[in-house]
Amino acid sequence: MAQRQLPMFPEGSTEVTHDLAFEKRDGSVTYFYGSLPVFTHNENDAASFKMITAQFYINGYVKQMDIVRAFGVTPISVKRAVKLYQEEGVQGFYAEKKTRGTAVLTDDVLLKAQQYLNEGQEPCDVADQLGIKRDTFSKAIRTGRLHNIKKRILSTKSERSGQDNAAPMGMGTRNVDARLAASIGQLEEPVVPDFQALQDVPKGGVLFALPALLVTGLLKYSENFFKLSKGYYGLDSLLIILAFIALVRVKSIESLRYSAPGEWGKLIGLDRIPEVRTLRSKIKQLTQDEGPQQWSEALCKEWMQSAPEQASILYIDGHVRVYNGQQTKLPRHHVARQKLCLRATTDYWVNAMDGQPFMVINKAVDPGMIKVIENDILPQLEKRLPTFVNAEELKSDPLLHRFTLVCDRESYSPPFFKRMKAQRVACLTYHKYPGENWPEEEFLPYAVTLSSGEQTQLNLAERGHCLSNGLWVREIRKLSQKGHQTSIIGTDYRSEMIPLAVAMFARWSQENFFKYCREHFGLDKLVDYCIEPVSESVKVVNPEYRRLDSQIRSSQGKLNRLLARFATLTLDAPIEPDKVEPFLQKKTICQEEIEAFQVQIKTLKEKRKQTPHYLKVKDLPEEEQFQQLSTKSKHFIDTIKMIAYRAETAMANLLRETLSRPDEVRSLLRAIYSSEADLIPDHEQGTLTVKLHHLANRSYDVAIQKLCDELNSTETKFPRTNLRMIFKLGSK
Repeated sequence: MAQRQLPMFPEGSTEVTHDLAFEKRDGSVTYFYGSLPVFTHNENDAASFKMITAQFYINGYVKQMDIVRAFGVTPISVKRAVKLYQEEGVQGFYAEKKTRGTAVLTDDVLLKAQQYLNEGQEPCDVADQLGIKRDTFSKAIRTGRLHNIKKRILSTKSERSGQDNAAPMGMGTRNVDARLAASIGQLEEPVVPDFQALQDVPKGGVLFALPALLVTGLLKYSENFFKLSKGYYGLDSLLIILAFIALVRVKSIESLRYSAPGEWGKLIGLDRIPEVRTLRSKIKQLTQDEGPQQWSEALCKEWMQSAPEQASILYIDGHVRVYNGQQTKLPRHHVARQKLCLRATTDYWVNAMDGQPFMVINKAVDPGMIKVIENDILPQLEKRLPTFVNAEELKSDPLLHRFTLVCDRESYSPPFFKRMKAQRVACLTYHKYPGENWPEEEFLPYAVTLSSGEQTQLNLAERGHCLSNGLWVREIRKLSQKGHQTSIIGTDYRSEMIPLAVAMFARWSQENFFKYCREHFGLDKLVDYCIEPVSESVKVVNPEYRRLDSQIRSSQGKLNRLLARFATLTLDAPIEPDKVEPFLQKKTICQEEIEAFQVQIKTLKEKRKQTPHYLKVKDLPEEEQFQQLSTKSKHFIDTIKMIAYRAETAMANLLRETLSRPDEVRSLLRAIYSSEADLIPDHEQGTLTVKLHHLANRSYDVAIQKLCDELNSTETKFPRTNLRMIFKLGSK
């Protein structure tokens, strides 16, 4: 074996490592590896120093911190030298440095750029046209070498506020001629939107949602079902402003009283939006007949037909909407989220697997989910759903189904499952009486993809199960890590086990929809305070029956507690007269109370048995009579909120892939909707530029720019104008 040579450095040298040292002498730097000199360079030759030290590190002779310690240089300079050596090699240290070329903003270029700006072109467009960096061009404007004429003519929010306040017919009413003509009935057509050059328009970012709203169907079919009398505002303007109100999270129409009406009007190209009283009267006019219901049905059919993959599995659940008003005494409903029985109405929603809504049915008197499905929801689905399987396929395969309904335990009913099976509709729900746990050996791990796209693993097992009416169903169980077994049953006999399990456990999407819309879209808010009579043939729970049933439950609870106390009365002391006598008295008193409650409960049960469970509304006692809340205007606004939610979801799907945290996408959209923007119309070119102000986080700019590119590709024109909308980020 060869003997390793010990390092013997010259006197006066500085040690870098045990094997490496350097010496400065006569203006030169010499590097020693062991006892041998390996490199020499001039003391002022920084390039050679960086190259040599980087080479030492690359070859493994030193660490970067050894170089920093020995030579007194900064860590970042060492890192940069190593990176340069790795990317370009030795020649990278001796290449000529790139120097700034001749000035790009010469007098001729400045003259040409100013001409373009005087014509009204955007600075970024001029910079691109002349091949100049946008930052360089913006700096020239800031330093006064160029003048952005167009930016100077944009009206500011302060200027508009003063002009709106001085309007002769009230706040923001600057279009006097058209308003006078409308007031005397001489305005033949609604006022056409006319956009002006505006700066810092509040909520201007909500215009980014207009292409998605139009694609979702905000103005589709509206003229077929709604008619407005002659007036200043057009139907499209009203629908757009109502959708914008939903997207910027204005919870109620009354809240508009505290917002500048002129600034809202600028978003739709008008001088101002209607005041609250006028807006309510317009909504009332639009909802006098069956227009809202027919419009909602047409949109539902459009959504289902355009996305049949979403309509093959439908989620149905009831949402209890509490009523705290005093105009009528609505029947009481159990509110699970508050664990109380309160006066309320129930809205039954039909959603897709990802939570997007299709339709809603309001019930002032809730007959139960099963009756609503059979009497209301199913007949409407028959008219709207696309055809998934034809009649020949159904005839040849008796186990084939047309579509699937997913519900919670409220829909558990063997007779209901059998009736649905006869109509070739599959049901999927939780097992209400699952029985004993299955052996854990039956469960196997399966890799599944949830409806959100998340990859996970589920422990699943499956058996056949015969219900009480003889109907065989599939029972699938999921085993949790803590050993809990969740049982689901279904009458879908053809699908694989994993898709059925994923479909059932995706019910959280509908629950999330309810929670999100209650918080952000004011799902429980009243639209108006009108009431209307309930059909006299509708049956409700007899108030007397409910009172007796409540008394029985209360007495039964007290009896159970007495029985438990009686069982705990034992004599632990010695059997002596002074101890036994008090004990017997306690037992006797408790026994008498138990017997009294047993008699009371028996009497109450006899009364309840003789009391009708249900009564028609017309047969209710006078003090129990009630009316229902108006449903037409609520259904109209709910339809607009459905459109707004679907439009927001479509925009979220565009942005989700560009964000490092996809769960923030809706928060980003809410920030966009609430941000200020500049509106720059160009009537000669036929464009309306919406320039969104930068948000608080620069990392969002990439996502917003992608959104702008996608929106611009749609080439959306603002309704009733020839202005093609252009979406940009930044106010430069």
